Amino acid sequence: MAENISITFHHHGTSHTFEFPPDATISDLSSQIFTSLSIPQANQKFMITPKLGVLKYPFPDSTLPLSSLLNKKIVLLAPLPSELSSLSSASAASSKSRQRSSLVKPATPTRHRDWRKAQEEATYTFSAIVPLPYLPNPEKSRRFLERLRDDAGIKASMRKHKFSVGVLTEMNPAEHTTHESRTLGLNRNRGEAIELRLRTDAYDGYRDYKIIRKTLCHELAHNVFGEHNRDFWDLTKAIEKEVEENDWRRGGHALTDQEFYNPDDEGVEGGHVDGGGWTGGEFVLGVSSSNSSRDKGVNAQGLGRRELMAKAAEERMKKQRDASNGADT
Repeated sequence: MAENISITFHHHGTSHTFEFPPDATISDLSSQIFTSLSIPQANQKFMITPKLGVLKYPFPDSTLPLSSLLNKKIVLLAPLPSELSSLSSASAASSKSRQRSSLVKPATPTRHRDWRKAQEEATYTFSAIVPLPYLPNPEKSRRFLERLRDDAGIKASMRKHKFSVGVLTEMNPAEHTTHESRTLGLNRNRGEAIELRLRTDAYDGYRDYKIIRKTLCHELAHNVFGEHNRDFWDLTKAIEKEVEENDWRRGGHALTDQEFYNPDDEGVEGGHVDGGGWTGGEFVLGVSSSNSSRDKGVNAQGLGRRELMAKAAEERMKKQRDASNGADT
């Protein structure tokens, strides 16, 4: 009789080990977590490294053997039961407060909330925001990435095309610069992770927001098309147009824009150009799109930071309670 296997995972900085029969699957792990830790399966996401990425219940392959995960790091991305209880209590208290208020206040029109839109925006988004902690001022990079995530135009386009991206992160310019070209963006495995070149080459500032946003439009198109064919360019232009049309601030620069407003950043003369030609694509300055068929050997390094991404994604889940408490219910 085969021996049981031990699966260890991390949740909010705590290590947990469960025993399973040798033929157990990821669905069995999910069920055991619900039984032992009282975390509903619908709230469970696993960040598995290396290679598998983010797996969300009910899982693309519910029969994935746990034996195949023995040498991998598993991070459970889910709120603690106490956090879920606090949110539920806060919601109940808020509901009671509104009921008491309704007894003494005359009825007034309520602002309509599009719950379907809210649900879609929560689904079709970036699961984790990851600045590089070893570069100067990572919190400023986080604000830049969060602004891209929350951009009205980006949200509208991702919702329309049903784009879900695991990680939105920045790239280190030094790792993606040669004498011939500068990489501006990368899309790994059609949406597992998108990296953007936020910083100037001298690390003394940040590139212009709208230039970076246009790069993001390009990388989002790589969720569908890896090669730079006509279908890819048509989709890129459509995403750019959707983002512009849904950007309600496009008529000028608000005060909050100034942090990432760089009038000296003229972007890429002649529009977006990159190497492409591999799954996920990459966005490169200095390589013409007409030469993309010759650039099959584009550098595919740069995502050796998955351990960092898993940790950052876990930290993001810890902060969701505060964000949820401040959200409009």
